[in-house]
Amino acid sequence: MALVRPRLNDNFNLPFTQEEVDFAIPFLDEDIPLYLDPFLLWKSPSMQDNSLHTAVVNAFNHLGYLMNKGNDKEAIEILIRASECNEAGLGMSKTRKGARIGEKTARNILSLFNDIPQVNKSGFVHFEEIQLFVDQISSDRISDIACNFLESFLIDFTMSECEKHSIPMSKISVHDIYDYKMNKFIVEEVFLPSNPETQQPILLMPKRWLRVLPWINYEDYFKDYFIKEVSKEDHETSRVKVLNFNRQNYDVVKAYISTKERTQADCKNDPLFRPIPITSAKRKLSTILKLPTGKTDNADKKYEDHIVQLMASLLYPQMDFAAEQSRTDSGVLIRDLVFYNNRSFDFLKDIYDEYGSRQIVMELKNVAKVERDHIYQFNRYLNDHFGRFGIIVTRNPLPRSVFKNTIDLWSGQRRCIIALTDQDIEMMVTIFESKQRLPIEVIKKKYIEFTRSCPS
Repeated sequence: MALVRPRLNDNFNLPFTQEEVDFAIPFLDEDIPLYLDPFLLWKSPSMQDNSLHTAVVNAFNHLGYLMNKGNDKEAIEILIRASECNEAGLGMSKTRKGARIGEKTARNILSLFNDIPQVNKSGFVHFEEIQLFVDQISSDRISDIACNFLESFLIDFTMSECEKHSIPMSKISVHDIYDYKMNKFIVEEVFLPSNPETQQPILLMPKRWLRVLPWINYEDYFKDYFIKEVSKEDHETSRVKVLNFNRQNYDVVKAYISTKERTQADCKNDPLFRPIPITSAKRKLSTILKLPTGKTDNADKKYEDHIVQLMASLLYPQMDFAAEQSRTDSGVLIRDLVFYNNRSFDFLKDIYDEYGSRQIVMELKNVAKVERDHIYQFNRYLNDHFGRFGIIVTRNPLPRSVFKNTIDLWSGQRRCIIALTDQDIEMMVTIFESKQRLPIEVIKKKYIEFTRSCPS
């Protein structure tokens, strides 16, 4: 069965949700769209995190020491090796593969230790500053450099989390472990989980360190500081001109860094998923209930968009949202939602055991009446890609004859297709608002009602 956006725990059939673990569950075929932010280690109340930040900055500043001693080649080699960390799987790559920087970019970064007197004298406190001086250096590079210098700790963290959650590990060679005693990268054989497709090692990343953008970044500096405090105008101000200005006016950058340190309380890690507020859920429900069926004025698209956002939030954290995707069946474009089945709820475990559903798919149908062909099309899709359980989200209850078709499918093929209607969605939002129960219990109720209608 082909999984949509497979994750490490899904590959090994491990029943935990993202909410339940301290690390970001890695995808196997793409990056997690977040970055490790060194500033979160700096501002952390944890002495361990503070010490790790100091270690990272010291490792980076050691490159300046090497430059000043004339060991340019060694400094460049270390920086290039530190510039990409595929094991971490953070960023925007769809293949979990990135490229290291070249020698020219490495030289541009290391020239800061010679070109800026303050850096030459004292080094960096926040090495993220290099984004403000060197072109083509942004969030992904900062994250990768930090990950590589932290790799020894991340290996220990990964091994600990794997033992805690029964994630399989194997002996594997890791080529870029930074040794702080020797100040260079070494190769070690360690026990880590590996990608089943590529056999590459995987590092687990603490959720508390991850952000969409590092707290110190070029875009924030340019829009919220440079334009307001320095230039006053943004037209015809190229990035290269700003970077050159910063090199010549380091005190401006230091003032910006000071403001970021003063407002550190606002710097928080970003969750991998943030449910919509209750008020938003109620507004989306109200919009859905007012929409006509069919395609008039793009009603079908509006219905689908609102259902996507609603369901992803209503079912969290019992079901982690995997993806929304479109498929064509008999020339008709159909919108689906796919959820990971982590078996974190009794009903979800039953679905897994009974129907082999490692992922749960929902088909969205903004129609007045679900037809027999809709059921057959959906059934074929489940047969090809998912387990034998699926949900049709539609406006009204299934007609009696169509409901009988779903019973016949269960009787003949042990496939289960249930329907969620406007009334069911309304009840889920009400429960979401009350916080007395879980919205997923509405789906459980519908499933129980369905099984009671099936022949014994």
